[in-house]
Amino acid sequence: MAPKKTLSNWLTNRYLLIIRNEENFAEKKTISFNYARVILILTVAFTITLLVSVYMVTVVLEQWLDPRYAMMQSNRQLVDLTMKIDSMEYEMAVKDQYLKNIRMIIGGDVDVLQAMGEDPESNAMNSGELGFQESIPPIDSQFRAEFEQQDLGVLTYETSSSEEFRELFLFTPMEGIITDGFNPKKDHYGVDIVAKENEPVKCAADGVVIFSSWTLDSGYVIGIQHRGNLISVYKHNSELLKNVGNFVSGGEIIAIIGNTGELTSGPHLHFELWHNGNPVNPQEYVAF
Repeated sequence: MAPKKTLSNWLTNRYLLIIRNEENFAEKKTISFNYARVILILTVAFTITLLVSVYMVTVVLEQWLDPRYAMMQSNRQLVDLTMKIDSMEYEMAVKDQYLKNIRMIIGGDVDVLQAMGEDPESNAMNSGELGFQESIPPIDSQFRAEFEQQDLGVLTYETSSSEEFRELFLFTPMEGIITDGFNPKKDHYGVDIVAKENEPVKCAADGVVIFSSWTLDSGYVIGIQHRGNLISVYKHNSELLKNVGNFVSGGEIIAIIGNTGELTSGPHLHFELWHNGNPVNPQEYVAF
């Protein structure tokens, strides 16, 4: 009676694989094996092949073979863009609030200085020094009204002393003849300069444009914030060459002389200087 074969016997029985020459039947190679060894070798080979394939698909050839690659890249770009947009929105909000506060100051609103925690008597030239006691009425109603409509928030800049302002070198905005000087009692808070037609208007000092637009009374107006809490204003221009937010250097051309607005009697430049929210005489600081 033949012995009963079991799985263990089937796996461990040894076999010979003999390779012979077809012409003379000479033995060339003899290989001894059993099924257990064959299964082990095939399993190891399959595992290695599987690992190499996964590595190739997920790392080396990911962008061509992995369908999730494009989606993941899009998600990463979307997250980066969202973060950049949020950051830009925050910066724009801070900048807008800063410009609103500057516009309130240029309007001569004393409450702004009090909200800043400053003492108008010590940080700004009081109205008595300028020869008038009451608050400054607007020379340009629309210009002033736009400032008063803005809400005041936390200011983001530091105030400077008047000494720093006096040490600041100011360029002449235009070579010409002064026809009307600084006279606060007559609501004239700057100087009028008459020059040739199409004469360029130059910036008095380095700064940032905080206002560049049309107003009914003063026509094309541009205002620039300088260091030392100083603001220069240029009115009645025929053309503005800078936009809000632009950085300008002292002596750089920012506008062209004109005759725009209702409060003008001929081609000229109306030039004002404001320090800590109060008008100052430009002729004391600029060599015209």
